[in-house]
Amino acid sequence: MARKKISLREFQESLGQRLISARAGQGTRALLGVQAGRDYWLLNLADSGEIVPLPPLTGVPLTRPWFCGMANIRGTLYSVVDFSAFQGGEPTPQNADSRLLIVGGRFGINSALLVNRTLGLRNIEQMTPRTAETDPRPWVGEQYADPQGGVWKRLKLRNLLGLPDFLEIGLS
Repeated sequence: MARKKISLREFQESLGQRLISARAGQGTRALLGVQAGRDYWLLNLADSGEIVPLPPLTGVPLTRPWFCGMANIRGTLYSVVDFSAFQGGEPTPQNADSRLLIVGGRFGINSALLVNRTLGLRNIEQMTPRTAETDPRPWVGEQYADPQGGVWKRLKLRNLLGLPDFLEIGLS
């Protein structure tokens, strides 16, 4: 049996419809999973915005090492932050698996996070809350363990996008 080929546009439209269905049907129970460095993160679908393959980035001189540059996505410029490097982790490899998670639209900021890869929708009801010591980083929320024992952290985007350290990309 021959496989039907679909275009990238059809795939993106299909994925968008599935995300909309998940938002409508499961409320806050379905979360988007991403990997940034060695950490696994969960984001509310309403906050997550759009996920795009890594486009060419235009570097900006005299910026912090975690600031990757600017991306032009359909005529709109977005600042791109390497989320792993921002947290003091290893820089995210810029390869075919890397994705930009456009996060600031809802908050009035044209910002995107560079992540290693997206991991699809995760059902929080299938995870176990973990009692972990309080993380001093204001963007780190609750932690959960998946059935395989992996640790997932809730990303509080509003807190991340409001941080002066996140917004100030220039070298001191």
